[in-house]
Amino acid sequence: MNTVTIDRIGAHTLVDAKTPMIDPFGRAVTYLRVSVTDRCDFRCTYCMAENMTFLPKKDLLTLEELNRLCSAFIAKGVRKLRLTGGEPLVRKNVMFLVRELGKHVHAGRLDELTLTTNGSQLSKFAAELADCGVRRINVSLDTLDPEKFKQITRWGELSKVMEGIDAAQAAGIHVKINAVALKGFNDAEIPAMMRWAHGRGMDLTLIETMPMGEIDEDRTDHYMPLSELRDTLAEQFSFSDIAYKTGGPARYLQVAETGGRLGLITPMTHNFCESCNRVRLTCTGTLYMCLGQNDAADLRTALRASDDDAYLSSVIDEAITRKPKGHDFIIDRTRNKPAVARHMSVTGG
Repeated sequence: MNTVTIDRIGAHTLVDAKTPMIDPFGRAVTYLRVSVTDRCDFRCTYCMAENMTFLPKKDLLTLEELNRLCSAFIAKGVRKLRLTGGEPLVRKNVMFLVRELGKHVHAGRLDELTLTTNGSQLSKFAAELADCGVRRINVSLDTLDPEKFKQITRWGELSKVMEGIDAAQAAGIHVKINAVALKGFNDAEIPAMMRWAHGRGMDLTLIETMPMGEIDEDRTDHYMPLSELRDTLAEQFSFSDIAYKTGGPARYLQVAETGGRLGLITPMTHNFCESCNRVRLTCTGTLYMCLGQNDAADLRTALRASDDDAYLSSVIDEAITRKPKGHDFIIDRTRNKPAVARHMSVTGG
């Protein structure tokens, strides 16, 4: 028998039915990724064009509306919630949302509240994030070389990211490093990054670049299959497959020489769609049921149509029935357009 509890959050009633949303392929949707802004203080070359046109502020949901939407998903069985961007910590007053969502963690309604960040603002917010119940974060970092870091981020300062990582670890937050593997840019640096991350007690996850949004370069120039990189790394490291999971798409290897874990996210060469438990919500209230597809649901209209969450809940249910089996990412020189026109910063990393 399902247990049902009712809580009041602000003016809205949340019904916690303890029953996960199930998509057409029998997968339980228990993980929500929320882009709180499409803006970022970096312009990473594989992610954004240098001169981006961002959403007008009037199009964004308020933080109160984002909180209501997230709470509705938690009431429908979401157990893990990740805040993303753009860069989530550049959104003005974003800590209001983090504090409100942290209440679900403290009450046991949410297993984990986390975020993905470029680290630039972490030194300012790390202690408060920890106080709100954030126990683990991902920091996107593609190189340890200050000049290369400036090159790939265009606007970033590596020293600020390192200060942020220090602050997060000092606050008791577990940090995982995410690096996009880019042929001819950071592939030779990956062994040093592994040793550095593992030496500080941090996992390192490598990610294949994905064909999302028009950028200022040809992605095929830097695309590297992680199967190829793993073979190269195996010349100096001993790997063993392990069952460790964080709720996301990474498959993990134990590294004998460092004692740490190496994650692999392979949307191109070995997609992870069969176990997908995720949906993505944008800062405008658009719900994408798949990162690599264009089908979406307008939750902003449903949100603003009524203070009663019953209608909103029904719109979410309908959207989940349209979650596809998988994506169709392809990178090669015969396809000059990205598989998905929107930039990753619009959907949420």
